[in-house]
Parts: sequence; C-alpha cells; structure tokens
Amino acid sequence: MTDLGPYDVIVVGAGHAGCEAAAAAGNMGSRVLLITMNMGVIGQMSCNPAMGGVAKGQIIREIDAFGGYSGLVSDRSMVQFRMLNRSKGPAMWSPRSQNDRALFAQEWRQTLERIPNVHFMQEMVTTIEHDGSRVTGIRTSMGLLIKGHTVILTSGTFMNGVMHIGEKQFGGGRAGERASRGITEQLVELGFQAGRMKTGTPPRVDGRSIDFDNLEEQRGDELPATFSFLPESRPIERQLSCWITHTNPEVHDILRTGFDRSPMFNGRIQGRGPRYCPSIEDKIDRFKEKEHHQIFVEPEGWNTVETYINGFSTSLPEQVQIAALRKLPGFSNARIFRPGYAVEYDYFPPTQLQHTLETKGISGLYFAGQINGTTGYEEAACQGLMAGINAHLQIHEKDPLVLGRDDAYIGVLIDDLITKGTDEPYRMFTSRAEFRILLRQDNADLRLTPISHALGLAGDDRMQRVDRKRQQSEELDAVVRRTSVSPEEADPLIVPRGTSPLRQKVKLIDLITRPQLSISDLERLVPQEARSGYTDDRLWKESLEQLEIGIKYSGYLAKERVLAEKLARLEDLPLDQTMNYGQLTSLSMEARLKLDMVRPQTLGQAARISGVSPSDLGVLMVYLGR
Repeated sequence: MTDLGPYDVIVVGAGHAGCEAAAAAGNMGSRVLLITMNMGVIGQMSCNPAMGGVAKGQIIREIDAFGGYSGLVSDRSMVQFRMLNRSKGPAMWSPRSQNDRALFAQEWRQTLERIPNVHFMQEMVTTIEHDGSRVTGIRTSMGLLIKGHTVILTSGTFMNGVMHIGEKQFGGGRAGERASRGITEQLVELGFQAGRMKTGTPPRVDGRSIDFDNLEEQRGDELPATFSFLPESRPIERQLSCWITHTNPEVHDILRTGFDRSPMFNGRIQGRGPRYCPSIEDKIDRFKEKEHHQIFVEPEGWNTVETYINGFSTSLPEQVQIAALRKLPGFSNARIFRPGYAVEYDYFPPTQLQHTLETKGISGLYFAGQINGTTGYEEAACQGLMAGINAHLQIHEKDPLVLGRDDAYIGVLIDDLITKGTDEPYRMFTSRAEFRILLRQDNADLRLTPISHALGLAGDDRMQRVDRKRQQSEELDAVVRRTSVSPEEADPLIVPRGTSPLRQKVKLIDLITRPQLSISDLERLVPQEARSGYTDDRLWKESLEQLEIGIKYSGYLAKERVLAEKLARLEDLPLDQTMNYGQLTSLSMEARLKLDMVRPQTLGQAARISGVSPSDLGVLMVYLGR
C-alpha cells in the first residue's frame, strides 16, 4: 500500500528541477515524496545531451558548491569536456560537457535512491489540495489524496503540453510521453495568471549514416576538468568528438517549401519560443541575408549511434526535415531515428512568486523550472535546489535562503524572474550578471560552500577542503609578494612569451601582472616549499588559478565589491508589503502598476523593475523618510 503521508515536501515532476529539489530537501532532513508520471525517465535530458555552457556552467558549479548533484551526475556521465571562452577574461570562462544521455538519467536515479528520506511514486498529479490559504497536499489521477506540508511544482513542458510536427499535433510533453492535465485550470480558478510557451528539439540521426570525413572535428580539452569541486570527481581519460557542419542555400530553399505547413508560421503555435535558441526555420526567416548556419553534430553516448543535430531544431513536416538534412555536408545518406518537433506548454509568470520561489497566492506551494518561464536544464536545476531548501526551511520555521545578485548567478536568475518577469523562455547569460567578475565559475565553492555548510547540505569534509583552499591561496599570495627572482631565473621563461627581459631582480608578483604571462609560465619560479601543504595536484592548480585571477584583476574586483556594497545599502531598505502604491500619485502610472503587481520587498528590488525610473525611486525614498 502506498504511503499517503503526510510528507514534509512533495515534489511533482522528476526532471532537473524536481531531482535537485527532492535531493536538497531530503538531505536537509525532510521526508520527501518525488512523484512523476514515468519512473523510467527520472533526470531525463529532454533536449541536447550536454550540461553547462556560457553562464550555465557557472550555475552548475554553484549547484555543486551548495551540495547539489547536477555537477557530480554530469561528471559521472561525461563523454567530452570543454572550457568555453578561454581566450576571454576569467569572468567569461564557462565549463561545458557532452554527456551520455542514458547514463546521466541512470546516475540521477541511483543518486536519489541513495537518499533515505526520498520516497518515489509513479502517478499523475491533477489537483493541489489546500485550505484556502495554505497547501495541504495533492490528489492524483487515481483519486489518491496524499497529504504534505509543502508542494513543489516542477512540471517542465508537461502541463497541457501539445506537440507539433508539420500539420500534425498531439498531446504530450516529450516524445513518447503524455501531457499532464488539471493543475493549470485549478490554479487559474484560484487567481493565478497562466500563459503558453514553446520550445523545440531537432531530429535524431543514425550516426552510422553520417559521413564524418566531410565534417569538421571538435575535440574536447586536452586537459579536461570537472564540474564538481569534490576530489572524488575525476576528469575523464577518454573523450568522444563532436562535429560541425553548415547549412547552405539549398538546405534553406528546401526548408522554405514547408513554411506553409509550419505550425510556427500558420498560427497553430501561440506560445513564445526561446529567442536565443530559435528553430532552423525561424533562423532562415529572421536572418534572410545569411547563407550558412552552423550545425553541431553531438554523440548521444558511449554505446549508441544516436546523434543529436544541435542547431537544427524544427517542427516542419517530417518529409521536409529529411530532405533538408540530406543536403547538409556529410548527411547525404542520413537516416533519422525520430523527427524534430515543437512542444507548447503552460507556464505561470514568475512575478507571482516570492524570492524563495513560494507562490504569493498559496503558502507552502513552490514553483521551479520551466513552469516559471525558464529554458535549460541548468536554470531548472538551480531553481529546484532553492525551492527544496526553502521548503525545508519553512517547515522548520527557519529564515528563508535568498541569494543576492552579488552572491551567485542563481541569485541573478531568481531576481530577474521575480522582479522583471518574462514573456519568453528565459535563458541565463553572463551579461545578465552585473557582478560577473565576482561570480566566476572557479570561485563558486569559496562563495557558496560556507552558506551550504551552515544549512547542513555541504558536509564537513567539503567545508574543510574549501577552508584549506582559501588559506593556502592566501599563503601563496604572500609568497609571491615577498619572493624575488633574478633575470637569470626568469628570462628563459618569460622572453619566449613575448615580454621584456628583466634588468634587475623583481618580485614574482610583478611578473604575474604582465598580460603576456600566465601563472603556468611562472610556476617553476614559485618556491618549492610553497607547495608543501598541498595534498593533491588539483588543489595546487586551483590555488594557482585563484592567485593569478586575484592579482591580474584586482582593480576590477575591488570596483565590483564597492558597487555591490553600495547597492546592498538600497537592498536592505524594506518596503511595506501593505503599501498602497495607487495612492502615491507622485509615482508614474507605469511605476504604480508595476510596483503593485510585483510588490517588491526592498528598495533595491524596486529599482530593478522595468518601468520604475530613478525619479520614482526618489519618491519611494521620500516616503521611507530617507
């Protein structure tokens, strides 16, 4: 007989958000039920078999620093690793992995099954039970009532999902899986606003039918890294290659023959699609002057020939997809396993949430992932993590956890959603973070592990490792500031790098500041005794990287810290949650409407609302007596 509760936390949906939510709450001590329509696809990579990328890699490192599992699962299922944007500054460096799709899902399920507090159930949730103001549990399609103190909805693309291929459409949230029904209608009746969004996926191709000799090879890094900071997560020793091809005018002409049957162009799709990941038909329609578009050919795993055609997302008729694919270089004999398709689904504008991801309308009900209008595994996973943490904290009557914009990319993402809202799928970019020099992928453990440890998520071993890294980095900094090097020692290392020879002895720190030199060029000049406290080579390399970034970018880092402290003073000025903005006639009409809708908790949050001007902030400061 199924255990019908009460549970501390009920997580609805077992995608990336649901997995992280269940793991976080379970590891903190809550009794968790993870309920999903299909136990066979827990942690499924619905779209591309990859994790990380620009800004997304930073989020995975932050999740790992918090004791989440997306980084560890990615490392265990990795088939290729690349650090993107190495030619740019460290704020832009972004780790990315290709993953074995089946192994990724297998690792997630096994990870969750090792958490004693996480229970599982395969069922469809149709109703959120509540007493008018607070959630009390859920009801399933079979009529089961399961009691719970909090509920986290992580519905992905399944709520009233409709899939489109050409003129065909059918219910579903993912290929081969049905849509979920009932929750949207109930929440709308309770006063929630709902909308529709759209996403898509490309065809999957039989790799045996691709002529890879006609494609450009894209190898992984020679020295691959990992997402997780834990020492047991080791870099992979063997990697699979990805490949690159390009569209051409002939491909575009064939695709255009299907535009009259495209659900995107003939009005059958009403939802907004992702601006930064458009379908191939959208690309050639919007960028008519471009004759070529890059297509990435990505392996789905170690033991499969299935291949993901990244950049060729489409909902055109199947025959058009095949004909166009076969005009790509290397694809003349391509056989597809399944066609690309678009999926429309319900979402709830995230301005209806608090910064904890709890809904404003019903206490104890949390939303995480694509239900909030985001796109991407990483964006979903970090929301699930934060919802799981805050649901646990609320049950135990502890202060909620809200990360600031200068704390983490996670804080930026959630603040953007809650404060600005979104009417198109939201994707994280480094440009969205005003403090991105502070929020680098390499220092996520230093920034966030102390918070996680205080919550009981990060273990003592992880915290001790972070403390050791911080301490040893500081000691290493002191060493390079007092160590002098002679021209005889330094010139053979630095002159071949295109920098001037020394005329006299200089401090080692002066060489590190030279833009032509990296710390790896100078590592031999660091006194050997400085390495004595390092137990492994990886921690030594991490400390060297911290040292170099701290020295080369010290001015920029100091500027950002000052700015962050300045804005924090605004952030700490609370606004009365019962304030009647409509009566503040000195505010612009737009500001009154936006402030009344968002109900910002602080002046800093009000400052980030689109439509609230500096003069409006002045009015609010006068009202606050400032």
